[in-house]
Amino acid sequence: MKAVLCKTLGPAQDLVLEDTASPTPKKNEVLIDVHAAGVNFPDTLIIEGKYQFQPPLPFSPGGEAAGVIAAVGEKAGAFKVGERVMALTGWGAFAEQVAVPFHNVLPVPDSMDLTTAAAFGMTYGTSMHALRQRAKLQPGETLLVLGASGGVGLAAVEIGKAMGATVIAAASSADKLAVAKAAGADELIDYSKASLKEEIKRLTGGQGVDVIYDPVGGELFDQAVRGLAWNGRLLVVGFASGTIPQLPVNLALLKGASVVGVFWGAFAQRQPEDNAANFRQLFAWHAEGKLKPLVSQTYPLAEAGAAIERLAQRQAVGKLVVLAR
Repeated sequence: MKAVLCKTLGPAQDLVLEDTASPTPKKNEVLIDVHAAGVNFPDTLIIEGKYQFQPPLPFSPGGEAAGVIAAVGEKAGAFKVGERVMALTGWGAFAEQVAVPFHNVLPVPDSMDLTTAAAFGMTYGTSMHALRQRAKLQPGETLLVLGASGGVGLAAVEIGKAMGATVIAAASSADKLAVAKAAGADELIDYSKASLKEEIKRLTGGQGVDVIYDPVGGELFDQAVRGLAWNGRLLVVGFASGTIPQLPVNLALLKGASVVGVFWGAFAQRQPEDNAANFRQLFAWHAEGKLKPLVSQTYPLAEAGAAIERLAQRQAVGKLVVLAR
């Protein structure tokens, strides 16, 4: 099979497309013929040795895939050859085949094509866990989404609306905000032109926002935490800015606020039943037309490195997807 390989840790331009042996599924794994693989922020880190875990070299990046089951291990649950599935892989998805533990695999509903499925799992899984389990977002509350035009940001906008929140989308340009508006955002903040803190104050009548969804970090975190309402919750989702912020904890004290970490991958492993329930709701919302994943660009397998680089430069809107066949 063909696979995009990381043979030395470094930039995306160093990735190579080569023929390599197909993986053999273990007893608890299924082998997937990959049709499409989503590009996510961890892909930009894992190829440089900066992620929470590091596979041995050489490896293929790609943390999520969608395709058709080609083989099933003898202890791989009820999955069958020919079944359409989506999977959280950790790495290995930028290849024509990948072997995945069966508990990381979900059937793809009939209402969803495989390209969409490849763009769905990580972003919507993360945002659903963040808003449901970590923030306990309630109908009528106000949700501020930073980086609202990116994959997880757009998912948070849509899920927030589905959960009955008033959603304020914040992004760095008018074009990006237009995408968030189309996804259902009620109010918009262009933080390249205005103070995030002051705009939060203006849009909420000085009350602040109940929940902040932050996949960006850096300076925006510092401004956003000052815009929390009493009993507010700030969700730490990631650090796309490249800077991990420091929290003035007195602000949490004064606002009775919580700063809450979001690690969906660990949640999915530790609380599989809750994760499955989340996806049942997500699939239902998708079938109802409440969730409309935006795949802004697709790339052939040979250009997976270009897709990773585009995401690393924060130039992507919605999701980028690599097509393996």
